[in-house]
Amino acid sequence: MKRLCELYPCSFDVMISGISSDSREVKRGDLFVAVKGYHVDHFDYIDDAIKNGAVAVICDREYSSSKIPVIVVSSVDEALVSVCQAFYDVSVDDFQFVGITGTDGKTTTATITRNLLNHFIPTAYLGTNGLWCGDDIYSTNNTTPTVEELYRLFSVVKKHKCKVIVMEVSSEALLHHRVDSILFDVIGYTNITEDHLNVHKTIENYRNCKFSLSNLCKEGAFVFSNGDDKNCQLLTVNCKVNFGVNKNNDCVISNVKECKDTVLFTVHYLDRQYHFISPFLGDYNIYNVVLAWLIVGSFGISYDDVLAVLPSLPGVVGRRETFYDKRGFTVLLDYAHTENAIFSLLKSLKNYSHIIVVTGAAGGREKEKRPKIGNLLFRYADFIFFTMDDPRYEKVVDICSDMIGSHSENNYQIIENRPDAIKSAFLKAEKGDVVAVIGKGRDNYMAVLDKKIPYNDYDEIMKSLKK
Repeated sequence: MKRLCELYPCSFDVMISGISSDSREVKRGDLFVAVKGYHVDHFDYIDDAIKNGAVAVICDREYSSSKIPVIVVSSVDEALVSVCQAFYDVSVDDFQFVGITGTDGKTTTATITRNLLNHFIPTAYLGTNGLWCGDDIYSTNNTTPTVEELYRLFSVVKKHKCKVIVMEVSSEALLHHRVDSILFDVIGYTNITEDHLNVHKTIENYRNCKFSLSNLCKEGAFVFSNGDDKNCQLLTVNCKVNFGVNKNNDCVISNVKECKDTVLFTVHYLDRQYHFISPFLGDYNIYNVVLAWLIVGSFGISYDDVLAVLPSLPGVVGRRETFYDKRGFTVLLDYAHTENAIFSLLKSLKNYSHIIVVTGAAGGREKEKRPKIGNLLFRYADFIFFTMDDPRYEKVVDICSDMIGSHSENNYQIIENRPDAIKSAFLKAEKGDVVAVIGKGRDNYMAVLDKKIPYNDYDEIMKSLKK
């Protein structure tokens, strides 16, 4: 706890036990900072914050209340950062930052980057899978948390004495200015394909939102970008390095050979050839690995030393996790839920006898994507179990019907209950087949109506495999 006058120049001596910019999250003793969001002006919820226990408020205009101290400032966003730094005794200057954004591959790339870099410099990971410092893991609510949550987590990183933070940066975080106080040392773009258009409305808006990350970097910072991606090609910044299979890229990938447990390929960069032995299967993971390798090398670490570490890296939680059934079929657990991610994953499974997929689509999100994803499933999968995937206020059967569209094939089944769909897929699978359970990864909930019901695909897979 700290006094308000210790957090911000004022005469108020009230004790502060926490900081929140969301009235719904306010706890007794908190300082409420009424930021102006993209859709909501939190000034309108000051009364709610006080009812929930706020003992002081910072806002950008006069608010008539004699109940608690109110500080009026010219910039609420700057005030929020300032009080967070003082409360948690941490500054962005305490770290070097790597920001990784894109539609698909953020979690995989950020995790590989962190695991590689951590061999040479104490490094933390912050993203969809939480905060990783050393051997400790802390849960988070968002891919890129709110400002007050970010600084709380930065204080944890500081206690672990990590020098670098590798962050996934979502379009939502950029839209809501959650990372505006950070100057990144390195930025990586995985790819940009259509996603979150329910929020951004157009691909141009979405792309420009992603591009805004490049405005938040230090002078001379490296920006590594997927040069084979048509949207990433439109990014114009200094110190940009393009990578990909196209020979016009600065860093060129070639000679790809996929073995049973590894992928071999060559990279030509800075007038040298480098030979990769990667444990991350799938063509799409080649891009993730190369981006991670480039980022780590930009810290002055020998590219050869990085390659020596790569083969021994662990897999990425919730991303192409592989399990084996004693009957001889393989199970893949993956977060793939966008059109591009599902296409890339299914295309990489061609060596299996049959591809069986368990998937659905999120309720209340981009309905126009559902038939497109359905088309991919019918094109590449031998059998599909359509099921629930965060249906929210929609009926599961309606979502599945949207995905099926006009297809009249008989190689699918709708099983609304996701655990039952997974069990049915395992019963159908035979030796040499693969069952791909996709869409949720290691999410620990199922969004039904306005509730988040405890649920985890990994747990259900383990139960079914044991049986």
